Amino acid sequence: MTENGSTSDTTADNQEDNDGGSAAALPPPSTPDEKIAALTAERDEMKDRMLRVAAEFENWKKRARKDQSDGEARVRESVLKDLLDIADNLERAVTAQTGGNGQVDASALFKGVNLVLRLFQQKLERYDVKPFEAKGQPFDPKVHEGISRVPSGDVPAGSVAGEFQKGYRIGDRLLRPAMVSVSTGPAGGGEEKKEKGQA
Repeated sequence: MTENGSTSDTTADNQEDNDGGSAAALPPPSTPDEKIAALTAERDEMKDRMLRVAAEFENWKKRARKDQSDGEARVRESVLKDLLDIADNLERAVTAQTGGNGQVDASALFKGVNLVLRLFQQKLERYDVKPFEAKGQPFDPKVHEGISRVPSGDVPAGSVAGEFQKGYRIGDRLLRPAMVSVSTGPAGGGEEKKEKGQA
């Protein structure tokens, strides 16, 4: 009687332990339907994550484009405001330099335009835009745009003899190449060398 009772208690305890273990760790799906259901749930979860990531990335791109557009607009506004200052001064120079007889005072107009030019140069320096020297420098196609070749006794062949349009840099970058003429050396130098070669 006692032995049977002990055996029954032990069996009950073992069964309780087995039930507790099953509750703690669910067994993997065993049937094909259960496996399909588990894979479908995992697929749906991954799809949902990917959709959220894609939506967040699209929102980030929109914000980045807006920030870039706003930044470019602010830069344009700043530059255009400076140009408007120059335009205002040019208008004042043109309207103010007329004498009582309706004739333009050339000297006063020249001074007014010169003042506006200095103002414009100051505005350029504000944006780190500066001209660079070209005349007398060796011709460099990276910063010079050669439009003609001219003989020159003062400038060595292959160097810049004249400057038709200034070149500008913005910081260390080229903004506009200088439009120049390139020296071919003294006039007749080529013919003299040719005659010496023939002799």
